[in-house]
Amino acid sequence: MLFRHIVGPALAGLFVWADHAQSQQDTARGSARAPCDSPCPRRSPNDSAARRRAPVPEWPVKGPPPLPGSMLPNKRILAYYGNPLSKRMGILGEVPPDEMLERLDKEVARWAKADTTTPVVPALHLIVTVAQHHPGKDGMYRARMDSALIERVYGWAQRKNALLFLDVQVGKSTVRAELAWLEKYLSRPNVHLALDPEFSMKTGKRPGTVIGSMNDDVINYATSFLAGIVTKYQLPPKVLVVHRFTQNMLRNYKGIRLDPRVQIVIDMDGWGNPSLKRGSYERFIYPEPVQFTGFKLFYKNDRRKEGWRLMTPQEVLSLHPRPVYIQYQ
Repeated sequence: MLFRHIVGPALAGLFVWADHAQSQQDTARGSARAPCDSPCPRRSPNDSAARRRAPVPEWPVKGPPPLPGSMLPNKRILAYYGNPLSKRMGILGEVPPDEMLERLDKEVARWAKADTTTPVVPALHLIVTVAQHHPGKDGMYRARMDSALIERVYGWAQRKNALLFLDVQVGKSTVRAELAWLEKYLSRPNVHLALDPEFSMKTGKRPGTVIGSMNDDVINYATSFLAGIVTKYQLPPKVLVVHRFTQNMLRNYKGIRLDPRVQIVIDMDGWGNPSLKRGSYERFIYPEPVQFTGFKLFYKNDRRKEGWRLMTPQEVLSLHPRPVYIQYQ
């Protein structure tokens, strides 16, 4: 079973997994209690009462002041997500490049009109390490995209003066192993990073059978890695996007360390009708402040059932805190 809904599947892995995913989406009606890849934190009957007594989260987060060249919070990033090798994984590969870029232009203009105080920066969000249903030669259950594909999408981004995000689904590999080969791309000032805990399999289970997770130490490693690149290549700060649509996908958020060289976005990544999406944001993003927030919209899955519809920019901007990273799949 695959999971990204509210909660359910947002994408399936590339190649053999993609066709399987579509047939699973209707049965993968997740909930916040979907299976965890490692033991879920224990809950007691008093958990709900404890949440009600919890201190009100502090937004905006008190962190290091933005360095020169920082994207956030004075700009909003709007990204198109997917992989050109699959029409099922998002708008980035669903339509021809020229049409995709034209649609991106129109979406950027729509968001700029909805919030005239915040410039909108376009971006392409490429899944560059894709979790797999089968182990592959090294048993890591992930496929790395080749340099030709990455450069092709980078070229599309250059045509629109857009950012490029490299999205990593580690499978049974590790963030440390998967970031090492990406340094040559991340050394460019307009290339940033995203991590997808859903496909991080800590206990050796196959991707897609349970929802994965990442701990604070993994996020801190990625932050340190990016900060080192910023210093080494004398770059403006990087943006690190971390997807989340369940409580257990991101663990020990209080242990995540902030560094002015890296701006961290926790992206609410699940599909459903507007009330479900707002509820997930209020339950999983708002109560656990890290630094900045993002919000994902699905052109198809957000309106796949009768009565469902895509949220408008105005509706997303009414959330607290206001997302500064918007992603369309």
